[in-house]
Amino acid sequence: MAFTRAPGKHRRPSRTQRGTVRAAGVAALTTTTGVVGSLATPALAAEPAAAQTGLTPVVTLGDAVADRIDAQAAAQHEAAREAAEAAARKAAEEAAREKAAKEAEEARAEKERAAREAERERLNTFVSPIPGSYVSTSYQAGSSLWSSGSHTGVDFHAASGTPVQSVGVGTVVEAGWGGAYGNQVVIKMHDGTYTQYGHLSSIGVSVGQQVAAGQQIGLSGATGNVTGAHLHFEARTTAEYGSDLDPVAYLRAHGVNL
Repeated sequence: MAFTRAPGKHRRPSRTQRGTVRAAGVAALTTTTGVVGSLATPALAAEPAAAQTGLTPVVTLGDAVADRIDAQAAAQHEAAREAAEAAARKAAEEAAREKAAKEAEEARAEKERAAREAERERLNTFVSPIPGSYVSTSYQAGSSLWSSGSHTGVDFHAASGTPVQSVGVGTVVEAGWGGAYGNQVVIKMHDGTYTQYGHLSSIGVSVGQQVAAGQQIGLSGATGNVTGAHLHFEARTTAEYGSDLDPVAYLRAHGVNL
């Protein structure tokens, strides 16, 4: 038995088709009654066909969602920008603190270095016991005037009352009468050697006192076993008589020009 296929498959009308059908129905109703036509015709004329198909709410909803997404994206972007700026400020502040700390440390180190250099220079500075004077009697000169038979120091020419100064940094270990040396001062220098200053007319320091290079310690004179006013100067390895060094060589080794 033969069947004849229906011309066209029955399908559910699309949204557009349903909208068109509704529009056609409204038009028909308008023609028939004239009531709908007077109320609905302006709306139909003002709105596109899509408004009659139910698409407008969807489009409006989509726009609202898009606006919210845009707003959220803008807020996130602004938050990210502010966070980046805050991070940049924090990094800049940290860098500034580190730079300031480094500069402070460098300044402190430089100050300490300068202080050490100044102290080294102070300790290593030596001067003549009487500036501008000269050696009138040399070291180890022979004469019956000295009990040892030779001169254990050098004599600097100086009138009585001429200021006598320490040749370098040290500590006074003797200050008073020294027998044949008359009034004397003995100083232990910072390097462990000793210097002696004899025949002084007056003494201006005391035992235990710290002295600097060029500091006045007394006045030259003619006390003790002498034939005239002068300064007797010795360099020694100890504070005691008999440990003498060549005074001129000693002073020259420390940068003093004689």
